[in-house]
Amino acid sequence: MVDLFEDSEGEAGGSRGPLDTLWARLKEHPLSRVGPGLITGVADDDPSGVATYSQAGAQFGLDMLWTMPLAYPLMAAIQAICAQIGRVTGKGLAANIKAAFPPIVLKCVVLLLLVANTLNIAADVAAMGEVAELVSGIDRHLMTTIFVLATLLLQILVPYHRYVFFLKWLTLSLLAYAAVLFTVHVPWGEVALRTAWPRLTLSSDFAAVVVGVFGTTISPYLFFWQASEEVEDMLAKPGSEPLLHDHASAPVELRRIQWDTWSGMFYSDLTAYFIILATAVTLHVAGITDIQTAAQAASALRPLAGNFAFVLFALGILGVGLIGVPVLAGSAAYALAEAMGWKSGLERKATDARGFYGVIAVSVLAGLVIQYSPISPMKALFWSAVINGVVAVPLMAVIILLASKKSVMGPFTSSRPIVALGWIATAVMGLAAVLMFVPNASQ
Repeated sequence: MVDLFEDSEGEAGGSRGPLDTLWARLKEHPLSRVGPGLITGVADDDPSGVATYSQAGAQFGLDMLWTMPLAYPLMAAIQAICAQIGRVTGKGLAANIKAAFPPIVLKCVVLLLLVANTLNIAADVAAMGEVAELVSGIDRHLMTTIFVLATLLLQILVPYHRYVFFLKWLTLSLLAYAAVLFTVHVPWGEVALRTAWPRLTLSSDFAAVVVGVFGTTISPYLFFWQASEEVEDMLAKPGSEPLLHDHASAPVELRRIQWDTWSGMFYSDLTAYFIILATAVTLHVAGITDIQTAAQAASALRPLAGNFAFVLFALGILGVGLIGVPVLAGSAAYALAEAMGWKSGLERKATDARGFYGVIAVSVLAGLVIQYSPISPMKALFWSAVINGVVAVPLMAVIILLASKKSVMGPFTSSRPIVALGWIATAVMGLAAVLMFVPNASQ
């Protein structure tokens, strides 16, 4: 890996240029001390997620807001378990599954993850290209290519400890969705009422949207990413070791993980709530109830809420896309590299981890190729959701079992409340998976 942002000051001490000074100041910013939970949370609101939340708000209005308060503790619990596994063992999820379960378990999970992530990347970059065309007027395929190459080169050429900091700044793009609410009328009294007491509709369409919301919010690729990024963060700090070998650091590190993960998931969940709310009070009220893509949602906002709301919504999609695509590709790379025993890590040079970076390149470029194939991005997103729904339930069960094994976690097994929430999340996702295959439930 070539460090494009290497400090120019030599060991003997030299003059610092303006870029070095800027970098030093940025590293002192409080955002630099935030852990992987923030990026994982924002990646959860990727462009395909924005499309799902927009459809929920457009089709059912305020009566879909309840899903976010319910999803929050479930998504936070399972992500906290993943983070704890990574920090305690010093290994990612795939490496832990490989050591504790039969090979067939890991092979099935990794294969399905690779396919689902590639299809999800295709849907995300398509949405980014469409939105960029709406904003700039430049051809969507050209913009898609630019986004894909930019994210790929950044992952390959910029070391993790610097690349991840830029991703953290991109998380601010989610504030665009909160800002949209200041441009439209929001009946806050009714919002509070419908969040706590929604009017549930017993129909296949309602069930399909609920399944989509939970499937988007609790996704397998986030499990692998957060565990591996805890390992990356540990390796980036000189002298840090897995908590299995460094019991003295455990109280501080485990508290940090809980705070980091629950706050990151709260940021993600609140943003999803805002997206549902923004589309509910604009598109649903105007009778626009069918949203297929994030770009369509942004475009529909323009005549209803004005250009400012449209631009904010569009910029939010581009910002989360620039985070979501690397996370999707990175999680697949971590999973396959650990399963195969390859060297892995965004801190490594590309020449030292060819297989790992090869998976990232193939995943992202395959997502780009799909844009020029007969495969519809919406079909890609649909099949990605189906695969995620299939793999999420057994994977979540495996994760909870890992976190409960003393042979894996030593004295740092997950607490009973977190494990209980994890099993509830697994049951909810299991129900969602079943509903997904009920005739007419997902149509």
